[in-house]
Amino acid sequence: MTYDSLNVSERPTHRRWTILSLACGASGFLYLHRYTWNFIRPALRDEYDLSNLELSYIYNAFNFAYTAGQVPSGILCDFFGPHMFMVAIIVAWSVSLPGIGLTGGSLPGLCAARALFGVSQAGCYPSLAKISKTWLPIKTRTIGQAMIATLFGRGGGAVSPLIMGTLLMATMGLSWRWALVAIGVTGLVFAMLFYFFFRNSPEVDPNTNQAEVDLIRADDPGSTETGGVLNFWHVIQNPSMCVFMLQQVASAGADFVYVALMGSYFLDNDVDMSWAGLLVSLPLWGGAIGGFIGGFVNDGLIRITGNRRWARTTAGFSGKFIAALLMASIVVLHANPYVVGGMLFFVKFFTDWSQPTVWGTCTDMGGRYSATVFSIINTCGGVGGIALSLSAGGILDYYATELPDGTLQNNYDPLFLAIAALYLLSGTSWFFINCTNRLDKDEVFLHPDFADGTPS
Repeated sequence: MTYDSLNVSERPTHRRWTILSLACGASGFLYLHRYTWNFIRPALRDEYDLSNLELSYIYNAFNFAYTAGQVPSGILCDFFGPHMFMVAIIVAWSVSLPGIGLTGGSLPGLCAARALFGVSQAGCYPSLAKISKTWLPIKTRTIGQAMIATLFGRGGGAVSPLIMGTLLMATMGLSWRWALVAIGVTGLVFAMLFYFFFRNSPEVDPNTNQAEVDLIRADDPGSTETGGVLNFWHVIQNPSMCVFMLQQVASAGADFVYVALMGSYFLDNDVDMSWAGLLVSLPLWGGAIGGFIGGFVNDGLIRITGNRRWARTTAGFSGKFIAALLMASIVVLHANPYVVGGMLFFVKFFTDWSQPTVWGTCTDMGGRYSATVFSIINTCGGVGGIALSLSAGGILDYYATELPDGTLQNNYDPLFLAIAALYLLSGTSWFFINCTNRLDKDEVFLHPDFADGTPS
């Protein structure tokens, strides 16, 4: 959409870039804080002599709360708007993050602290989906979503082990507890910035002129509505939505390993703490770069083919299929941990290649209910993460071998093969997902791509 085509006498303001920056920052801080678990986990294991299964209970206390909070958060965001809701949850998770260090090693206390952290983070991505729907023009929306979800989201996860493990713990000598305090304070500062500079929509932002509103709304009127609740019967009746939910169970179930186990994997293989921080971050850098490129691939395929549905399917399937092959090859090659770190960079590059496809499909199908639809998909991802992480603790304990000194050595190969299978299932699912079948198609004017629920 060019300026001249808007037929206005003033040039558009640029407030959407400020909002995009705030959305990217929120995504980055969410992952920066969440991925501290890579070093909390081994610290809890060593300090309190916890088993893999007990650690999976603590990890899943976060997952249960995060998953349970998704749909209520999405509904609240769609109804009231994301501004104050986002400020409140960023403050809440930044304060609750260091709380795990105050539990004294009690298993119920550790689970409660993680649950509080999880429910605080639950509303972030549904809100960011709503923000991208409300503030970004449809022609470049997937690229913006790629920046939010993967470049800055995965980027935040990538710098998390570097900041906590390499900088704060290894270089500065802070304990894991004080490292969490330092990281939590940065979140509080960002919450203040979000409060002062964000607004719910361009229509209510005094710093956005009508030319920019017209630019954002071109080809996608109806993006600004709040109020109302999605009819969940429409979700159940929509075959594409049901397969989309299954896809996310498999995809997010596989991805749990990067937040939950990579720190343990490299430390179990005798990698020094300073190197472990770098190796844990490598897959996340791969995801950040791959997801960002995937956004351009999505929008490029849509422009070239003129078919939104099959552009989404092509991007979604190709990334997951290649990731599955690479993950299986790690097991076949029996590589050393440094080579594995490099290979996981490319695994995450291709699996997150499809992440903008997920975000784009949520806003394509969700329309005015984008936050609620995203929350449903994220709930399914949480279910997948819970299921695999609970299984993973038992798998690691079952396949562990006892060394001569009586300690147990974990075998990660069966787990990596399970992840490859989940990637393959996720990729195949995209052939059965029609992103143009909108859930609000009877309620608002639709762009021709979405008018009858069939591909353009």
